[in-house]
Amino acid sequence: MTDPARVPVVIGVGDLRSGRAGAPADPREPLDLIHEATLGALADTGVDGVAARIDTIRAIKTASWSYDDLPGLLAERLGATPEHTSTTPIGGHWPAAVLDRIAHDIATGTSRLALLVGGEAQASVTNALKAGTDPTALGWVCAPGGPPAFDPDDLGSAAMQRAGMIAPTRVYPLFENRLSHELGDSREQSIEWSAQLYAAFSEVAGTNAAAWNPDLRTAEDIRTVGPRNRIVTDPYPLLLNAMPFVDQAAAVVVTSLAVARELGVADDHMLYVWGGAGATDPTDVLARDDLGHSAALDDALRRTLKRTDLRPGDFDIVDAYSCFPVVPKLLIEHLGLPRDTVPSVTGGHSFFGGPLNSYTLHSVVAVARRLRRDGELALVHGNGGYLTYQHVVVLGCAPHTDGYVGDPEPVQLPATAPEKIEDYTGEVAIFTATAEFGRDGTPAIGFLVGTTPDGRRVSGHTDAAGAEILAAGADIIGTTVHVTDRGGQLVVTRIATESSEEQHP
Repeated sequence: MTDPARVPVVIGVGDLRSGRAGAPADPREPLDLIHEATLGALADTGVDGVAARIDTIRAIKTASWSYDDLPGLLAERLGATPEHTSTTPIGGHWPAAVLDRIAHDIATGTSRLALLVGGEAQASVTNALKAGTDPTALGWVCAPGGPPAFDPDDLGSAAMQRAGMIAPTRVYPLFENRLSHELGDSREQSIEWSAQLYAAFSEVAGTNAAAWNPDLRTAEDIRTVGPRNRIVTDPYPLLLNAMPFVDQAAAVVVTSLAVARELGVADDHMLYVWGGAGATDPTDVLARDDLGHSAALDDALRRTLKRTDLRPGDFDIVDAYSCFPVVPKLLIEHLGLPRDTVPSVTGGHSFFGGPLNSYTLHSVVAVARRLRRDGELALVHGNGGYLTYQHVVVLGCAPHTDGYVGDPEPVQLPATAPEKIEDYTGEVAIFTATAEFGRDGTPAIGFLVGTTPDGRRVSGHTDAAGAEILAAGADIIGTTVHVTDRGGQLVVTRIATESSEEQHP
């Protein structure tokens, strides 16, 4: 029998929102939100005096406001004296990865009672700045702390910057269109699946008290482009994009089964962290071979299922990261689940809200609450970067027979893409492509990844004329065009057919 002192369990969860879509509250600092969520998680344990037992505080990096020592600031408010503290880098996978790490530390005796926290106040920051108010004038912590610093390296590799592929709204549609092509879906079929999936997420968000936008949106609402749902980057209108301008926070309390029993936590209140696994693809998206597939997600899932001795159909709950539809679609495809699966009990980034790095921490909270009342096993998924960092973790109402069986250390996967070629002129087969639209609803800039006849890879961005060609999404992939690459700026022209008067240069 596994030693109860080495079995990690979640004993308290809490999350909240301040204000909501269309009804902002007075500006609140992220630290205040995180403190309130933490008090909720401690109260959720059902016992007194838990804060005094905390020996570890792990914080998910707050992107909307900078803190040099968020765990220390929180510990001071709680009256806690943790031995171990840390704050993650940027990335939406971190809540799952750090929960896995905390569980590992408890299983190895490094920690006995840990707190995992995160929160954002991007809505407050944005509204304050629009009103001409410096948040520091509102009393927000600025020593240590202050406005977040910008790191140009977060935009992407040198090759991605040359190609203009430097924002999630530009890169994720490239994955979407390639995936659709590989599945045999047309552009319209891709949009329809996304709309149905996100309509289901909207229903879930409507039942979540911490959701930023709990108003029900139908599939028709989501697929229909209009003034309040403009097309951003093909094939994603606004309602298929994450909503980062939120004020939300979450906290989770983790300890060992032995300590939980010592504290008097009810047996049916505890959730067991079985463990999980993580993997990392090359940070340079253009160094990956298959942009319609996630090698990192495949690796993380395969290792997790092997370690837990589970099959995809064993999970009562699957909760996916969902900054853009391609991410939950990939999780569904990699697990081999039916297309009508709804992989969320949280509500998705568009409707629950997308608190930057902390969304998956809210997922852990939502999953814990659902498991307590209905279910046995859950898989929680976190995604970071440009489908770069993947981590999944399993939670159960009963312990694994071997206790903690996870592997929190991510596997680094190698670059697999064909050789890159720059300043190329000639024909390419479109491997994936998309177009970004202006606010007037017309294609403004296109993005293309193509393959030359000798198998090399070309990538870059186009002018409006090229964007018009590339705005067909999955329907244009596999066709051949002529390109001229000048420093990443592509001139794209259709190749004339015999019946056309247009001549190919």
